[in-house]
Amino acid sequence: MIQTASGAGFGKTFSGLQGIKSIEDFDLKGNRVFIRLDLNVPMSGEAGALVITDETRIRAALPTLRYALEKGAKVVIASHLGRPESDEDRSKFTLEPVALRLGELLNCEVILVEEPNSDAPKALLAGLKPNQLLLLENVRFDKGETKNAAELANTIASYTDIYINDAFGASHRAHSTIDALPRLIAKRGCGFLIKKEVEALGGLLAGPAKPFVAIMGGSKVSDKIKIIEKMIEGIDTFLIGGAMAYTFIAAKGLGVGKSRVEKDRLAFAKELIERIEARGKKILLPVDHVVADDFLAPSKIEIVLGDSIPEGKVGLDIGPKTRAMYREEILRAKTVFWNGPMGVFERQEFANGSFAVAEALAGLTEKGGVSIVGGGDSAAAAEASGFAAKMTHISTGGGASLEYLEGAKLPGLEALRTVRESAAPSL
Repeated sequence: MIQTASGAGFGKTFSGLQGIKSIEDFDLKGNRVFIRLDLNVPMSGEAGALVITDETRIRAALPTLRYALEKGAKVVIASHLGRPESDEDRSKFTLEPVALRLGELLNCEVILVEEPNSDAPKALLAGLKPNQLLLLENVRFDKGETKNAAELANTIASYTDIYINDAFGASHRAHSTIDALPRLIAKRGCGFLIKKEVEALGGLLAGPAKPFVAIMGGSKVSDKIKIIEKMIEGIDTFLIGGAMAYTFIAAKGLGVGKSRVEKDRLAFAKELIERIEARGKKILLPVDHVVADDFLAPSKIEIVLGDSIPEGKVGLDIGPKTRAMYREEILRAKTVFWNGPMGVFERQEFANGSFAVAEALAGLTEKGGVSIVGGGDSAAAAEASGFAAKMTHISTGGGASLEYLEGAKLPGLEALRTVRESAAPSL
């Protein structure tokens, strides 16, 4: 059993991995082990010639898969990919490229099973060789997956001795292979990735070393409201970037040109600035900007000094003075949590802000500090910067990591609990 103490998350309790067994707690040899993974990787190209463009999630799954194979398990794995809506989407969202890449990385044969909700996996498992494993085709091809259907869960349970969830990025969804299925299996637990994710994020909840800095970016303030509300008492400094910064700047009565502003969040942004400052904490906004005349087809890119953005211009990244200011704050910290890029990092002209943050986080880690990146676009920016390997932890969770930090109970974790323990007292 993993022994992870409960703690108080910004004044709220959380249960972490209490009552959840690890893959290491089971005798896997000869047993049929179903492992739910998050192999929802981005791809490019046409159907029939798809190419994986980022295999981070595939590599994150390897430790658990290697362990199961080394221990002599008969392994069947499953994942979703994208959001297929009809049979016509099957060629676009097939896991075939993933199967091929997994086989290369694991040096084994990965057999793709077209019909997970059939007797085929059971028959194949009976004759599975040590250097083979089964990969079920995209479970979202079965409409029962997203409906948390009992039928799909019952079918998979019929050929499962041990259930392991290592799909942290999908654990906030009450889907059949995440929620209904593990409740049918007495021997159930988590893999190494979920353990790593929960311990890293739980460290932020359980009282991180201070100063504690939160870097918030991305496009919408509304996406960050819940987590900001949870973190406001524990964070010492907020660094704001991305398009959401323009809502805060507008809330201060300053010009933002044609930049994106959530008008229905202006009052919240103004109030939040006041609440943070009233607590003796800091909220830093950009003091210069990289702007263009147009978002979709920028013909003139320039740096604007000062808080405001002129009329007719759209902000697309933080400027060099802001990068330097944020770097100083990051390197003074002991713990930093980053969620959301500082600009449109997918375009080279507007990636400098996000890459500067990534470099500063790498520097913090080298000094002995803790740097945690909260999934999604910020994780992609960290990878693109070349500094990802130097950070303490990059969550594969995206929405799951945010919901966990917000204090939500993730269905994929709750379904694994075999022991219910009393909550720890709030601090």
